[in-house]
Amino acid sequence: MRFLIKQFCCYLWVIGVFAQVQEEVNPPSHIKTVVFKGPTEDQFPVVQLGESMTLEFDDLTASEQDYYYKIIHCDYDWTPSQLLKSQYLIGTDNQRIIDYENSYTTLQPYSNYRLTIPNQNVKLKVSGNYVLEIFNMHGELQFSRRFVVYKDLVRVGGTVKRSRDFNFLNEKQVVQFRINTAGFPVVNPKKEVKVAILQNHFWPTTLFNVQPQFTLGTELVYKYDQETSFYGGNEFLNFDTKDLRSPTFAVSKVEFKDLYHHYLFTNDFRNDQVYTYFPDINGDFVVRTLQGDDVSREAEYSKVHFSLPYTNEIGLDNVYVIGKFNNYALEEENMMTFNPDSGKMELEYPIKQGFYNYKYVVEREDGTVDLNFVGGNFHFTENNYLILVYYRDFGELYDSIIGIGSVNSRTISN
Repeated sequence: MRFLIKQFCCYLWVIGVFAQVQEEVNPPSHIKTVVFKGPTEDQFPVVQLGESMTLEFDDLTASEQDYYYKIIHCDYDWTPSQLLKSQYLIGTDNQRIIDYENSYTTLQPYSNYRLTIPNQNVKLKVSGNYVLEIFNMHGELQFSRRFVVYKDLVRVGGTVKRSRDFNFLNEKQVVQFRINTAGFPVVNPKKEVKVAILQNHFWPTTLFNVQPQFTLGTELVYKYDQETSFYGGNEFLNFDTKDLRSPTFAVSKVEFKDLYHHYLFTNDFRNDQVYTYFPDINGDFVVRTLQGDDVSREAEYSKVHFSLPYTNEIGLDNVYVIGKFNNYALEEENMMTFNPDSGKMELEYPIKQGFYNYKYVVEREDGTVDLNFVGGNFHFTENNYLILVYYRDFGELYDSIIGIGSVNSRTISN
């Protein structure tokens, strides 16, 4: 008996070690422009079960390497679920990506890869959180991306309000919503139902474990203030390089060296300025070019130059340029360096032609990240909020997603 107990404890320990949160892994420097979308333009697939999604990426080595993909089903907290692959997949993954082409007439050669799910080899059987992993021919993980599959079983409606907390009156936005479960059996909503609230599809600031404030018939009501609040941030900065040779409103000059170089106008600190509405696409990007018809393999790469005035408040902190184009990564490649000649923080970064949103973030010496030190926080800022509704009945092995909701702060009210 003692031996069996010891074996069981060892088994639990192994499960605990391997049930790690599936964070997104960013690609090495030779893999760029990871585009992952479902039926909408947002580059974060939120698809109904059975709908199609597409992944694209470029390999700048242009060596036609073999890449393979795997699919992992996860629970609400993004740890791998207890389901076997045969329980959440029809067919098999770990297949080679066979749809790829080399770039055409570009200064920077690259191979463009495309993967569509579902395909002839694999389909998804259940809803929930998923992670798509891409491996090279040596079995080394190159990068991974999260996606969400749902069933439309409940209705979610919500609104965005100004914070009632006087300390954050002009800085925060509050998401209030209701989940209508009519026609779907929910016996114990506080145990069976969980929600996640995302701002602009950005996982690091996601709110989890928010309980319904109260129930009203078949409705679960979430009418909190502090518990469902987000910092408003500011509108993203943007630039457009669809025309390689011509400066635009954000591009001060264009030079040709090894590649085209686009020098952006120096940005300002906006945290002490009055909020100005300037439409953005909430951190996303769109690949486009005037130099060809097939943007996937005819769009050119150029070196984009960012600059920001140095201030004493930055000190020895690290400043990064982030956006969906680099999956908001804080890595050496997109970290700015101080130029003593210009007195500015500067960065040169290779980016495929298109329209891009970006922002500056500061990593403090203690490791904390200030997302809005440069841009500031304003309750007027236009943000999109995604509400995911998870459900697990007693005895089930995984968390399904039974509905989604989307609200925008464009119509924010008091």
